[in-house]
Amino acid sequence: MARRRRPVRREILQDPVYGDTLVTKFVNCMMLDGKKSCSEKIFYGALSAIEAKGEGKPLDIFKEALENLKPAVEVKSRRVGGANYQVPVEVRPERRQALAIRWLIQHSRLRKEKSMKDKLALEIVDAFHKRGAAIKKKDDVHRMAEANKAFAHFRF
Repeated sequence: MARRRRPVRREILQDPVYGDTLVTKFVNCMMLDGKKSCSEKIFYGALSAIEAKGEGKPLDIFKEALENLKPAVEVKSRRVGGANYQVPVEVRPERRQALAIRWLIQHSRLRKEKSMKDKLALEIVDAFHKRGAAIKKKDDVHRMAEANKAFAHFRF
């Protein structure tokens, strides 16, 4: 771990279709083997599928779905006096966003639909309506933090 200075945070460019940096982050996280054009095709296809279903503006639905997925607290393992405790800690805003994106992609890939475009579209709609596997993951994290609230005094 570097002790001298913090690394410089890279500037993320806006995506070409919506002009949004959040979309670029999501596409970059979804990308496999450096195939960004394939990842973009899947993402924009999923948003057009959401729009075709008549849910509303697809970018607003995507942003609201990510907002619903962001965890407020999580547990971190702390070693105190020879025992490991699961200590609930608040999540930084950057990490909240990263976890929400990661969970949405992970649980989209685990769905049973035919194409990744359909999987992603349905998982985004499910997260928007506060249901689905990604929301269950967030609820599990919150429940774990609530159960270990007694160890909150070990937070440093």
